[in-house]
Amino acid sequence: MTSQAADRPEPAGVTRRSKITPEREQEFYDAVLEQLGECGYDSVTMEGIAASTRCSKSTLYRQWKTKPQFVAAALRSHRRTRCIDTGSLAEDLREAARAAGELSGRDTKLLQALAHAAGQDPELQRALREALVEPEIAALKEIIRRGVERGEVPADHPALEYVPAQLLGVLRVRPVLEGEWADPEYMVRFVEAAVLPALGLT
Repeated sequence: MTSQAADRPEPAGVTRRSKITPEREQEFYDAVLEQLGECGYDSVTMEGIAASTRCSKSTLYRQWKTKPQFVAAALRSHRRTRCIDTGSLAEDLREAARAAGELSGRDTKLLQALAHAAGQDPELQRALREALVEPEIAALKEIIRRGVERGEVPADHPALEYVPAQLLGVLRVRPVLEGEWADPEYMVRFVEAAVLPALGLT
């Protein structure tokens, strides 16, 4: 099922977002993630979520216009970008790696379940990038910016632009290469062995 699914209701006259409590909103997100983990993206439907949470389908469509937006919001709800600022670029990168590793198993499994669907649905791909990838990249760039401002690494250091790709890439590829999640310990070792030396840091 794609975002052009047949179960989309007819446009209603009222387009404002419905007022739901944060607790109720989290119920919807939990239902999405449960169905996603058990059955895969194609089996997640607005009708199914409405039935399992005892609400109207129109309520869901008022809050989240499309299925890809709903799924991306559900994933984002279980993932908080931590504000990391230890005063040291090396330590910030260690902490960022540790935080990413703490979410690795759950997040990577869900993203793997979405990989094929995202390749077929540009709207889903865009929604996932906006909800999950771009905030992570922005947080890493902010860490790097502060390190440059403190004079820990030159602004034109050629390795700087590859730091987000290194950290986000190893999260996705370790399960494929080694059959194990990139847990916090692995991520910190990776930073210390590959990222920091590339930046001339210890």
